[in-house]
Amino acid sequence: MESGDITRSSRALVTVIAVAALLIAVYTVVSELSGPEVYGPGDTEIEVSAGDRFTIEVPDDPADGQRWIVAAPRPDPAVLRATGEEAAPASAAGGQPSPGRGSRALDFEAVHPGRTDLRLLRCRRCATGAADEPGARALNFRITVD
Repeated sequence: MESGDITRSSRALVTVIAVAALLIAVYTVVSELSGPEVYGPGDTEIEVSAGDRFTIEVPDDPADGQRWIVAAPRPDPAVLRATGEEAAPASAAGGQPSPGRGSRALDFEAVHPGRTDLRLLRCRRCATGAADEPGARALNFRITVD
């Protein structure tokens, strides 16, 4: 064997390291492309890691004049940050949007480790006392960030 040759065990080690790096890269890309984790009204205990983005999807009917808000007491901003929301209309057969009920996706980012409560309120005027409005609905979540 010449001094410039790589030994068989060194080749095996380099191959293992290359495969591990490739698997990590593929996992990272797939994780980013697959989008945030989606939770529903029944998922009252949510555990995520710092830096994770997630969505809470709630039933919505824009025609009834009500909307979803993050209600008081607001979550600890050092633990959780709202990043946006988006309407998702109900789909009829064939994938076409149908009138009436759909859903609303409320997006969040886990900022730092900790625990906070998140209260979502569906209301018409959404002013003080909105929880007592006819048709108002509240959802409560406990968010734990590791």
